[in-house]
Parts: sequence; structure tokens; C-alpha cells
Amino acid sequence: MADRYDRETDKTKRSMLNDTRVRGWVAQALVLAVIACVAGYAVYNVGQNLHKAGITTGFGFLNDPSGFDISQTLVSYSGESTYARALLVGLLNTMLVSVLGIIFATILGFFLGVIRLSPNWLVSKMAEAYTEIVRNVPLLLQILFWYLAILAPLPGPRQALNFNNWIYLCNRGMQIPRPVTEAGFGGVPIAFAIAVIFSIILVRWARLRQQKTGIRFPAYPVSFGVVVMLPLVVLLAAGVPVHWDVPALHGFNFRGGITILPELIALWLSLTLYSATFIGEYVRSGIMAVDKGQREATFALGYSPWLTYRLVIIPQAMRVVTPPLISQYLTLIKNSSLAVVIGYPDLVHVFAGTALNQSGQAVEIITITMAVYLTLSITISLFMNWYNKKFALRGF
Repeated sequence: MADRYDRETDKTKRSMLNDTRVRGWVAQALVLAVIACVAGYAVYNVGQNLHKAGITTGFGFLNDPSGFDISQTLVSYSGESTYARALLVGLLNTMLVSVLGIIFATILGFFLGVIRLSPNWLVSKMAEAYTEIVRNVPLLLQILFWYLAILAPLPGPRQALNFNNWIYLCNRGMQIPRPVTEAGFGGVPIAFAIAVIFSIILVRWARLRQQKTGIRFPAYPVSFGVVVMLPLVVLLAAGVPVHWDVPALHGFNFRGGITILPELIALWLSLTLYSATFIGEYVRSGIMAVDKGQREATFALGYSPWLTYRLVIIPQAMRVVTPPLISQYLTLIKNSSLAVVIGYPDLVHVFAGTALNQSGQAVEIITITMAVYLTLSITISLFMNWYNKKFALRGF
């Protein structure tokens, strides 16, 4: 009886060892154990080295005064502000140039992708030449080109390029008017929010109505009109409670208005023009992936080329374009860290550069900077993956 029990036990053990799932779990457990040991040793080693160097660890330094100024701030900041405030300023500056780059690179990229397939030989070849030249020149050189060769040689404030006494362009950047709101303006953003909510409801209603009846409703033009007209009507009804603070030259510099730094202009142009070439290729490949019969069928039904692309070609092409588009957006955000070479006060320049040199908390600051970039990338990735899943082709 005992021998039989031993034989069954050995058989069970052999079957478990031959089970691929069990071996997989064992292998993963071993890998995790090795990673945990390596990470633990690294943390211990860093702690010992910092202790020997007399460097205090921890994130308490974030509450200390930073002691340095920043050239561009989207929120209130001074040299007496904390390192945490400097982190926020750098993050907002990074998000500003990244959002602007994503928006304009997407618009220009779609335009390039479409005209590269134009039957006009000259237009197609010009788009191809632009794409091949720009995307094969390193981004860092393009940033330096716009900053040092285009913006730096501009005249000073006294000889600034004048656009109708409203906009000025010089080597210190672009000066544009700043809107200043007055009492009674609060109804305008409320009207805008109401218009946006109404537009979302209208678009969903129109989509459901078309699925049930086959009848299209011009939801997007109507929504655009509501979003524009409703805040405008409220603004006019309130007596236009807003005026413009126009920049004016006083002495050796401009006062008033908003100053757009040349570093921001150079970085934005470089990121936009460079990323647009890759987006254009993704769009072109997506359009070419749509069967030609789709285009021919729309022409046979009397659709114009504009409606053909807007209603048939682009919606199907987006299912091919979206996955590489996600990667390009993430690359653009990470490429914004090259701003440090021209002194634009982004997250790397402000926090991982100046703040690190001031405080000496290298491990903590680099960890925070990496975590911020990781969070931004994951957020963009999650949103775009949701969009891709929502509009992806589903099997039957």
C-alpha cells in the first residue's frame, strides 16, 4: 500500500514538472526573484554611497526655496518659490510645447499624406521632397537651425518687424496682444461649456439616428456653429467685457502683451515640421491600404473628392494610422527634452538641470523626472489605445 502511494506521488510530481503552465510560473518566479535581488542591491549600494558622500536623501527638498528664476512661467513663480513649484512650471512648459507640436504636426502630417497621393505630379513630388529632406536631418540640427540661423539674426526690439502695430517679431521673440477680461465675462466660458456638452449630445444623437434610419444629419457643422456662436452671442450681450493689452516699445524692450520666447518658437517649429513627415507617411500608407474599389464606388455614387476622403477613405485609413500615430506622439513628447540645448525652460532644463545643480538631490530629481515622462507617455498611450480599440475592425 505504501509503495503504491509513493508511486502515485512520484507520478504526480512528474506530471507537474511536465506541465508547461507550472514550468512557466516557476520560471517567472525565478526571474522576479533575480530582478528583486538586483534592485535591492542597487538601492542598498546607492544608499551607502550617498551616506558616505554626506548627501541627505528624501523628497523634503521639494519644500525648500528654489532660489532661481525661470524665463517662461504659465503660473505664478519667483525665486522664493519651492522646488515643487519649479517642477510644476517645467512640467507645464513641456506640456505646452508638446500639445502645440502634436496638434500642428497632426494637421500638417495629414495634409502631407493626402497631397503625396495627389494626381498633380508637381504637388506630389514637392511633398515627397519635403518629407525625405526633413525626416532625414537629425532633429537636434533642425532645432539649432531655427534658433541660431533663423531667429537669432532677427533685429533687436527697436528695429523689430512690425505687423500693423499689433504683432512684433525680434530676436527676443514674438510680442502679441494679450486679452484682458473685465466684469461680466464669466458668462462666456459657461456658454462655451454648455455649447460643447450640447455638441457632444448632438453628435451622438445624429450617429444613432443614422444607424436606425440611414438619414444623415450635419451634426459637425451644426456643432461647430453652436460652439462659435453661443459664446459670441453671450459676449455681445454682455457688452464685450474684454480689451486687448497691445505690446509697445518702451526703451530697449517691449511692455505689455504676451512674449513668446524664441526658444519656444524654434522648438515648436522643429518638433512640428519633423514629426509631421512621419505622420504624413503613416497617413499615406493608411490611405493606400484602403481598397481602390471604395474610392471608385464613391465616385460612381456622385461623391466629391472631399466627401470621398472625409466619409469613406479617412475613417477606414485611421484604423491603420492610429497604432503608429501613438508611437509618434510619444516620441514627440520625449523629443521635447532636446529643448535643453537652446535653453527653453522645459522639465529637463528647469528641474533635471538647474534644480538638480542647486539642491544636489540627483537621485530624487532624476527619479521624479523619469516618473513624470512615464506618466505622460502612459496617459497618451491609454487614450490613443482606447480610440484605436473603439474604431478598430471587429471580426464577425
